[in-house]
Amino acid sequence: MLRSIDTLTAQGIAYVPFFPLGGFTPLQSDRLNDVARTLNATPMQVALAWLLQRSPNILLIPGTSSPAHLKENLAASELVLTEDVIDVLNNIGA
Repeated sequence: MLRSIDTLTAQGIAYVPFFPLGGFTPLQSDRLNDVARTLNATPMQVALAWLLQRSPNILLIPGTSSPAHLKENLAASELVLTEDVIDVLNNIGA
């Protein structure tokens, strides 16, 4: 998947992910939960931040069920992921 995103970026094609990080199962992974804990964030916030930092052609459409959930989603844009964290997230499910 990561190479495909790079190819799309090079061609100027937008990518809209459905179930980032592979859906609900990886979102329940210990590695993602550990990363979220170290950042004082939720696993979904980390997943959204990963996508936002991954490539400029990724367009996110996160689900929002309440004003509180909207605030949680927006807070993901303020998370800064280090290269080490990005490497961990890139390898979930590998």
